[in-house]
Amino acid sequence: MSYQINETHDPNLRSWVESANDPNTDFPIQNLPYGIFKRSDSEEDFRIGVAIGDQILDLEKCDKANLLPGVAGSAVRLNFPGNINRLMWLGQHAWATLRQRLSWLLREDRADIQLNKKLVRKILLPAAEAEVAVPANIGDYTDFYASVYHATNIGKMFRPDNPLMPNYKWVPIGYHGRASSIVVSGTPVRRPIGQTKDDNAEAPTFGPSKVLDYELEVGFFVGGGNDQGKPIKITEAEDHIFGLCLVNDWSARDIQRWEYQPLGPFLSKSFATTISPWIVTMEALAPFRAPAFKRPAGDPEPLPYLDSPENRERGGFDINLEVLISTEQMREKGIAPHRLSRSNTQDLYWTFAQMLTHHTSNGCNLRPGDLMASGTVSGATKDSRGCLIELTERGAEPINLPTGEVRRFLQDGDEGILRGYCEREGFRRIGFGECRGVVLPVSV
Repeated sequence: MSYQINETHDPNLRSWVESANDPNTDFPIQNLPYGIFKRSDSEEDFRIGVAIGDQILDLEKCDKANLLPGVAGSAVRLNFPGNINRLMWLGQHAWATLRQRLSWLLREDRADIQLNKKLVRKILLPAAEAEVAVPANIGDYTDFYASVYHATNIGKMFRPDNPLMPNYKWVPIGYHGRASSIVVSGTPVRRPIGQTKDDNAEAPTFGPSKVLDYELEVGFFVGGGNDQGKPIKITEAEDHIFGLCLVNDWSARDIQRWEYQPLGPFLSKSFATTISPWIVTMEALAPFRAPAFKRPAGDPEPLPYLDSPENRERGGFDINLEVLISTEQMREKGIAPHRLSRSNTQDLYWTFAQMLTHHTSNGCNLRPGDLMASGTVSGATKDSRGCLIELTERGAEPINLPTGEVRRFLQDGDEGILRGYCEREGFRRIGFGECRGVVLPVSV
């Protein structure tokens, strides 16, 4: 099943939550992303909510106020206490029914709700007064390597004559990440310690990473999973994707360089992965679909199990991405974050459906709440490179910041900020919120 554009995408819809009508908000009524939250500094349990403007709609309290009848209420009730795994498991009919009901409840013409001040105070919480958390119980995390520009740029640094491995254009490359160290946006990230080896050294040393990097990625959450031994067909793959988020797969490049052969990344990645707190649903993204990456002449076509007419025509997404940095000195001086790069998910060589299909092609079973990420999203130009090792050519071309500071890689106190949004003529702009984290020094 492929989501179609419907009345919930109408660009003329307005909400009685006035901040949702701001043209610059990431969370208009046409978005309605899911997350979990509680009131800051409270002993409350986390519960499921929807971001709307600068507010959070409390779905548990909506249900208790009898605002979510039928399937919509059942879908919410199954997720007490708060995580979204059971909603993910329910599938597209439940997702679409709940979205339709929430859109209707939040529309401007629902004056009966807006004028009921007591009800509004009960079901809305200002986002500034809320604490958010990782929205799902993530059992497994897989990170792909789906940007051919990123793979080529990295390959040129280490294999100038043969930057891409021979399998790259045939198979979506990925590795199994560490689910336990996935954290929500705003969580500080401690600089990792590890084993590294300089080119001229006789032996490796153990100490803090000196080459810490961010990676600009987009992740997707698995909805309904599959039984072990039963692969998911490419034509059914998107039925199993609940929604998307932003991902920063922090990377210690010096640790990675020493450890990655022959089995790939390990401790250079597992210390932290940051995700944005709001899951933008596949239905919300329906107006922003795009064709799959157009392969240059001479590139092989995907093998049949990774190919379908629909995937070719609309398997991609038009999501604008950007990375910003805010150093400790910039924050002290009140200087706004400095943008480092911009890119777009249309530059991914493999679609999310292809990633999911390949992941299950050997019979691997996926479960609701599993997270998969795209790998660094880089484009064809230097200003669209999604990590510092690419932007600075392994540190040879440092970046000059507004304070006069220079960066080759991240220093303690630096904050990495990822943003993503979709905009297209005839539709309302929607966004993903921010995915951010400050680098803390090594723990003593």
